[in-house]
Amino acid sequence: MFKNNKSFSSFSVNDIQKARGFYSGILGLEISDTGMPGVINLHLAGCGDTIIYSKPNHTPATFTVLNFYVKNVEEAVKELMKREVRIEKYNDENIKTDYMGIFRSDGIKCAWFKDPAGNILCVMEEWKTK
Repeated sequence: MFKNNKSFSSFSVNDIQKARGFYSGILGLEISDTGMPGVINLHLAGCGDTIIYSKPNHTPATFTVLNFYVKNVEEAVKELMKREVRIEKYNDENIKTDYMGIFRSDGIKCAWFKDPAGNILCVMEEWKTK
């Protein structure tokens, strides 16, 4: 039904100016205005745009809303930490991260962090399926 339709993803934040500063200033991504108040375009390499919109009663997602492939997770984590981004650490039965906050399992290496609105983001190395 939607096979040939253009699409985009979106998620909310509680403060669009903080989001703009984080995604542009900290993560170094290209941002543009949409012409609508409280709504910005986040331009992502290789997959189009994601809309970020301000929502007064925003509740952070409890799942990963955005993933970034990187060549080296350890280096990405170190760079995020230099930029004062806190890496999430997990120690439960499904997800256990190491001292750097990196999850390693079956060829997967990734680490999670949050934007200023509490949404969960991830950096991960591309993995090959068997």
